[in-house]
Amino acid sequence: MHRRDFLQTTTGLVAASALANSPHLVRAAEEAKPSPAEPRLAPRFGDARDWWFERRFGLFIHWGLYSIDGWHEQDQWRRRIPRNEYVQLAQRWNPLRFDPDQWLDLAERVGMKYICVTTKHHDGFCLFESEHTSYHTVNTPYGRDAIKLLADACHRRKFPLCLYYSIADWHHPNYPNQGRHHELPPQAGDQPDLLKYIEFLKAQVRELCTNYGQIHGFWWDMNVDQHVDRSINDMIRSLQPQAVINDRGYDEGDFGTPERDYTPEGGAVLSFQKRTEACQSVGMESWGYRVDEDYYTDRHLIRSIARYLARDANYLLNVGPRGDGTFPAESVAILERIGRWYQAVKESLEGTVPASHLTSNRNVLLTRRGNDLYVHLITDPVGDAVKLKPLTILPRKATLLNSGQNVDCAIDLVPSEHGEQGRYLRLRRLPANENANTVMVIKLEFDEPL
Repeated sequence: MHRRDFLQTTTGLVAASALANSPHLVRAAEEAKPSPAEPRLAPRFGDARDWWFERRFGLFIHWGLYSIDGWHEQDQWRRRIPRNEYVQLAQRWNPLRFDPDQWLDLAERVGMKYICVTTKHHDGFCLFESEHTSYHTVNTPYGRDAIKLLADACHRRKFPLCLYYSIADWHHPNYPNQGRHHELPPQAGDQPDLLKYIEFLKAQVRELCTNYGQIHGFWWDMNVDQHVDRSINDMIRSLQPQAVINDRGYDEGDFGTPERDYTPEGGAVLSFQKRTEACQSVGMESWGYRVDEDYYTDRHLIRSIARYLARDANYLLNVGPRGDGTFPAESVAILERIGRWYQAVKESLEGTVPASHLTSNRNVLLTRRGNDLYVHLITDPVGDAVKLKPLTILPRKATLLNSGQNVDCAIDLVPSEHGEQGRYLRLRRLPANENANTVMVIKLEFDEPL
């Protein structure tokens, strides 16, 4: 609605009359104007890696020998399983029901745009064939290279593939296991030598970056030594120039990786100024498959996704496949429900920019595209109305994206604003109770930019 049209409404006439007769209200209205300053976005790459900013939501996969017994992906360390006992799991590795297209089908139904999979977790077992160790999937009853099967499917479907690789290694004799965090105590027969281990690691990284076609990302984990060697990421970039690299490797990488909703900046930051990819799992206890898993609620996960995507960050949501290569039914159900929400509201998160600076209401996050503003209710609504102070412009149309229904809007004086007599945009009669297990997103369409 244009300002002229607003002034012709009853509410507009009352507001105009009050302002005209009260210098105090004129000052309050001027002070209430939102700052025109846009939040500073995380820097773009300006090269082939910018695919990452166009595909913000991805599927994370933790899968390996630990999936067979289904307790935790760090089973060997957390349950103090002797190495010579744990390695026997390799003779039980035979995921005959693994179908990478089924994984990608689910990801696409949810609205995910890329996938990241564990090639080698801390236990040292490789899901890819390697010339530098015999501890890999081809030397098992399965006899096939799982990463190649997935890579072939991703390339056929033009679905970006990112590879996770653990630096900590509980199997390789040269890795200096010293009993630090995420390490085994020293093992009989080990020959700890960090530099020799790094040469092994470099050789495996080269295999991953040359034997599997185009790779879109490399996801390091657990650099316990905090060793610095920039040549390793340089090698990845020379072999795979479109690959984004995270910050858990041998230098600062391309982006940060807050895990399970932890961010150093806290929840108050309105837009991430550092490139960020949050990661979370559907299971509360484990990233790998767990038989007796406790699951997060839909509301918790959806709120987490919205809270990052609305602030110019990426998001990886993890599922742990079973030892046979299939997803647990409960994990699938959770992803399907999240997918229904995401598909309904994705226009508010894809191709938009953060705009929460336009309101002082910190119970919501705003994004916008052109003249459209999107309101994400990222905290539990305490009522059926939301005030977007200090906005004083009535939208031409307001829609609850979750359901497609219209939303009632008003600009009027409410009792809680009696002090400064402010009249601000209010979204009212929202179906908050009916949407208590999700994040409501309201699209506001204006005739001109805010």
